[in-house]
Amino acid sequence: MIPLRCVLFDLDGTLLDTLPDLAFALNAVRAEEGLEPLPLALIRPTVSHGARGMVRLGFGEDQDETTLQRRAERLIGIYSQHLAERTCLFDGVAEVLKAIQSQGQLWGVVTNKRRDLTWPLLKQLGLDKKAACVVCGDEVPRPKPHPEALWLACQRAQVEPTECVYVGDAQRDIEAGRCAGMRTLVALYGYLAEDSDPQSWGADGLVESPYQILAWLKTWTA
Repeated sequence: MIPLRCVLFDLDGTLLDTLPDLAFALNAVRAEEGLEPLPLALIRPTVSHGARGMVRLGFGEDQDETTLQRRAERLIGIYSQHLAERTCLFDGVAEVLKAIQSQGQLWGVVTNKRRDLTWPLLKQLGLDKKAACVVCGDEVPRPKPHPEALWLACQRAQVEPTECVYVGDAQRDIEAGRCAGMRTLVALYGYLAEDSDPQSWGADGLVESPYQILAWLKTWTA
């Protein structure tokens, strides 16, 4: 087994609990159109599908492309003004990051989120200077599930894909990690839909809390 040198995380639903601020933005758009707010539990599984996926939930599938895009842009506009008001690290993530660093390993972020949202969010949470690499969805021609973003992360962190593990809460994360040649873990504590079947995604392991990531890291660094 090649020793592990770097842990790469998906952002929304894996490293950060961004649901409250994203839900606030969606419900703000709904309020502008005279609609009642949706509960967090209903919005939660759509966060991984981006602004357009959230708008489809909030306003239904029967939207023309122009209206859908307008609402998605409005959601992003509102969200950009409230990036870290309610967002926080998932319970246990801070300890995991500290343990990774204390072991002399690196950690980074690979997300489909845009740069103009990702970097201000990381900065507000004090994570921007701690990550060995950050790769956003608009930095590569083909975002996840294509492995290109993960390969770019390896270049920036100066590690090989075989020396990395990618942790994510969506099937596209696991597909990207496997195609990139990395080990993979499913964050079951993230934004999975009830009908998801993560056992079938082919990951190396499934973790019910961030703390369980450390147990897997020990098996790969011994």
